[in-house]
Amino acid sequence: MTAPDQVSYVYAIGRAAEVAAAGALPAGVGGAEVLPVTGGTLGALVSRVPADRFGEAGLRERLDDLAGLEAMARAHHEVVAAAYRAGVALPLRLATVYADDDRVAAVLRDREAELLGLLDRLTGHAEYGVKVYAGGPQEDVVPGAADSAAAPASSPGRAYLLRRRAERDGRRSAQRAAGALADRVAEAASALATDRVVHRPQQGALATGPGENIANLAFLVPDDRAGSFVTAVQDAGVARPGTRVEVTGPWAPYSFATALPADAPQHGGGAADGGAGVADGAGPDGAVGRPGGERVR
Repeated sequence: MTAPDQVSYVYAIGRAAEVAAAGALPAGVGGAEVLPVTGGTLGALVSRVPADRFGEAGLRERLDDLAGLEAMARAHHEVVAAAYRAGVALPLRLATVYADDDRVAAVLRDREAELLGLLDRLTGHAEYGVKVYAGGPQEDVVPGAADSAAAPASSPGRAYLLRRRAERDGRRSAQRAAGALADRVAEAASALATDRVVHRPQQGALATGPGENIANLAFLVPDDRAGSFVTAVQDAGVARPGTRVEVTGPWAPYSFATALPADAPQHGGGAADGGAGVADGAGPDGAVGRPGGERVR
């Protein structure tokens, strides 16, 4: 049971039998052991962690410690990934914390019908990420732009302006091409997926590759269509110079696990009141602060 100076950190939810059969899992956040907690027909994978570090105040302090937050996110993701491979299908966001194990069990019982419905929808599916980029290793090629930049100029200043114009036109051309490519890829992917979420394009520290991220999509794909899905996206994503498509997965379906307990506010809430959470959780690649998404039916 949870000690008075501890709170219960929850990673994932599944049917009780699946949680019990998950077996040994990687160490959780802060190196804590991961244990099952049961409520009705459901179970959760939980670590008992220090209240001073994982209660509301402690979590808010950790948001200012990027290295510590990244370590927590990666530990969270490793547990979720291992649990998902073992059949525990509903991942929770980073830093979903409850006052104790009894509170976790009560949430499982109170939300049983809703959570079972979500598990039915997610079981046998995986999440795949699809990103479309403009620019990057293949720099933009615009017919005529290079010739314009290389044409004789009356002065060094004019030559500089011509080069800048060619670069600008190249970027715009690549963005237009990437936008059209994103539409084509999304159409091919949606034909094989059962759901789609549109995330904000990744920028700054969250960007994972060269070039500008034009589209950042997540798809919920049945396991028996996984090979066809990847092939369809790759075929649709044959890029022109200056664009590229990145497919990642399979992942636990983070983007589609939308039914969080009502008393675990995503922007925080006192552990004594039930739960505390951090709005942007660990994404499939373990990145901290993954942007939220807009569901597209």
